[in-house]
Amino acid sequence: MAPVTNGRVLFNSPPTGYPEPGKTTVYDTTQTIDLENVALNGGFLVKTLVLSIDPYMRGRMLAAATKDSYIPPFTLGQPIQGHGVGVVLRSECAGVKAGDHVYGVFSHVEYFIQKNMEGSRLLPNEHKLPWSVYVGAAGMPGATNGLLCWKEYSKAKKGEVAFVTTGGGPVGSLVIQLAKADGMKVIASAGSEEKVKFMKSLGTDVAFNYKTTDTRAVLNKEGPLNVYWDNVGGESLEAAMDAAAIGARFIECGMITGYNEVPYHIKNLMQIVGKCLQISGFLVHFLAEKYEEEFYATIPKKLASGELQYTEEVTRGLDKVGDVMLAVQKGTNKAKAVILVADG
Repeated sequence: MAPVTNGRVLFNSPPTGYPEPGKTTVYDTTQTIDLENVALNGGFLVKTLVLSIDPYMRGRMLAAATKDSYIPPFTLGQPIQGHGVGVVLRSECAGVKAGDHVYGVFSHVEYFIQKNMEGSRLLPNEHKLPWSVYVGAAGMPGATNGLLCWKEYSKAKKGEVAFVTTGGGPVGSLVIQLAKADGMKVIASAGSEEKVKFMKSLGTDVAFNYKTTDTRAVLNKEGPLNVYWDNVGGESLEAAMDAAAIGARFIECGMITGYNEVPYHIKNLMQIVGKCLQISGFLVHFLAEKYEEEFYATIPKKLASGELQYTEEVTRGLDKVGDVMLAVQKGTNKAKAVILVADG
């Protein structure tokens, strides 16, 4: 077989605001790969099937010398990285064989050689979920993130009130379902009527569009809050602090309102003291060892049976990564954003 094109998405230029397709990242087709003869050197050859596009990736679009992010920046001129699922084409690695499906952090390329299984896992997929689900509701961006950190920090009690931001996304929608299972009243916000409808279908008690409804007014009416799941920061965080009960638990998953623009200056931080707020920031990998096996033993089965619900927006083509990345940062995506690179 002749060498084939190995498409890549390269980090081309750090953005000053929102990432720009074709400028911040570029799709490159100059590289080829000989799938039958490329040296594996004890590793295995992977064909990428699906890739996850997530808000946190904006924090990696920085100049190499920048130290303002909790995660290392992408390397200029090299492929960006994110969670993905691929199928093994050839292997010299013990325990990995052709036809296996692997999940981990992938470079955004069509084909790549992985040295070993460190940081990755094989997916038996006995519940026959679409592979795209394993980078969303059944992967880090969704259930892994939500389940691990909800169990660790929420201390949820029946009859309490939770407020979940970006409740139409993979993390927020899972958190809504976990909170309802714990017997909580759930308030949730999202940025479109379509997402509001989805949140209501999950059993959300008070679902609203923050673009057309005053968040502070909703919280003042429906609170006080015992748990706040924060994906946005900014004015929603400020409003949640004012509406919080004494001893409320704030779970800080993300603050996307500050990723691409000058962050909103929160003016009521003294509420942390006055209301004895328990604020927990987290990075999911610190909790993975504690909860990961429980997650994979329970969540895929519940997703397959319909006990847990999810939505996704799948876009075909590695060349569409830049467009989807921008949609995620602006919140115009309709559901969990997934790139379908290849069938399989």
